[in-house]
Amino acid sequence: MSKSKEIFSEAIKYIPGGVNSPVRAFGSINREPIFIKKAKGSKIYDVDGNEYIDLICSWGPMILGHNDERIKEAVFKACEDGLSFGAATEIEVEMAKLICEIVPCVDMVRMVNSGTEAVMSAIRVARGFTKKDKIIKFTGCYHGHSDGLLVKAGSGVMTAGVPDSAGVPKGCTKDTLSATYNDLSSVKELFKENEGQIAAIIIEPVAANMGVVLPEKSFLEGLRKICDENDALLIFDEVITGFRLGVAGASQYFGIKPDLVTYGKIIGAGMPVGAYGGRKEIMEMVSPVGAVYQAGTLSGNPVAMAAGITQLKILKESPDIYTELNKAGDTLYSEIKKIIERKGLGYTVNNIGSLASIFFTGEEVKDYSSAKKADTQKFAKYADSMYKNGIYVAPSQFEAMFLSASHTDDDLEKILEAVEKSLV
Repeated sequence: MSKSKEIFSEAIKYIPGGVNSPVRAFGSINREPIFIKKAKGSKIYDVDGNEYIDLICSWGPMILGHNDERIKEAVFKACEDGLSFGAATEIEVEMAKLICEIVPCVDMVRMVNSGTEAVMSAIRVARGFTKKDKIIKFTGCYHGHSDGLLVKAGSGVMTAGVPDSAGVPKGCTKDTLSATYNDLSSVKELFKENEGQIAAIIIEPVAANMGVVLPEKSFLEGLRKICDENDALLIFDEVITGFRLGVAGASQYFGIKPDLVTYGKIIGAGMPVGAYGGRKEIMEMVSPVGAVYQAGTLSGNPVAMAAGITQLKILKESPDIYTELNKAGDTLYSEIKKIIERKGLGYTVNNIGSLASIFFTGEEVKDYSSAKKADTQKFAKYADSMYKNGIYVAPSQFEAMFLSASHTDDDLEKILEAVEKSLV
């Protein structure tokens, strides 16, 4: 028995499902989780000593690769002064200033501890600012696991086949309305049916939790216009896209200015952190300045701030990183498309720069309903084969692939060799 299997047999005794997040479970692909011991650059290593080229990158934030020496040095240095103070520090001010300098749509920012917390807080601020209760989200988009947003969510909820969640009272979701991604008419209809009651639209500008689904032309522009016409706020959930599509994220990439934006672990170089920010007049609704209460003992943790600042400064000062990263992504995913075409498989590949998904369906994937047509059993066989060929992919059809700046041309060749063997 492998060490991973031994650990999993113990894990299921003490942890629900043996994992601390559903997206780490391998049940949907009919195998036990791989337990990771260490990582460096583009590689991760399991407890059995196996090496994998990593296509998860801790679900996105490892843009520079794993265990970057510059980030590690900054973390060690911060640890020498203490791990947590629960008090104001200069470094969190430095982080806030840096984000505001990098992202044009952010005038002020508040640190939190996760993407879930960032989104939950941004929604509360939007409601406080507009004095309205209802929000619109999109079916298949995942915005964390707070009660009010576990409605027709994506990611792990899709993989498990559970449309919502037990334990969420109906009252918590009565003001959450669901529209269809890439369908402006569905949004307009909700505004018509709930005139004067909608505080905000929240969206992943590039959906990445029902697999990667790109916004169609004029979709995001249309949402901006609808919000302006109805005195509602537009919130970009950039937990995935922030600082990945480019240094200023999707808002700059698509040329759309949201009112609020949320971030997750990407601003901590993978450490547990998050943030939300936006226009000054909106953010000044937040306590202690305004009437919207939000707090967190560990918010702006100095160790996480040190890691995040180091990575963000590197990305800000070296824009060529994105040029090369997006070029590598376009090259890799175009070659995968060629393999699929050559094999006559008819699968769909959606990608934008370094972010991508292979959908095991021949239909164009542009929303939740088309994503759900993917053959998850074919994906399971593909994923298992990829692991056996030394490539670490997400154990779900509905998650994304991520590249990092540390992936080499040799890595890309090995990925393509594995894909050639694994796609059937």
